[in-house]
Amino acid sequence: MPHFKKLSHTLYNCKYHVVWCPKYRFKEMRGDIRLYVRDVLRRLCEWKKLEIFAGNVCKDHIHLVLEIPPYVSVSSTIGYLKGRSAVKIFGKFFGLRKKYWGMHYWSKGYCVSTVGLTEADVVEYVREQQEADKKI
Repeated sequence: MPHFKKLSHTLYNCKYHVVWCPKYRFKEMRGDIRLYVRDVLRRLCEWKKLEIFAGNVCKDHIHLVLEIPPYVSVSSTIGYLKGRSAVKIFGKFFGLRKKYWGMHYWSKGYCVSTVGLTEADVVEYVREQQEADKKI
């Protein structure tokens, strides 16, 4: 069974696979930029107390598997990561400002899908709960 985290009245396991890309799908994330983007995203996730389970900075897109608590929306989290990382990227790599006018490094959209329990996991959990209730 997966590990659940706890809040005061909630058990949760909210993992998301998120993908987004730079504006115009330019293949900019190589070398120093790639490493910087990786480090910035790690720091931003630490600040927001988001756990990264997997991540990959490709030449023209980002893959992250994040755990986002249920009281935080996915869209606000991705907006924060994209916005703050863009500011930091333009602050470090001044040459990108000519290519990406308007200080918009990332494209508008993103792709997100949930990652978590399979149907078999849920059925097993329900059966375990039934067995536990019978013992009481």
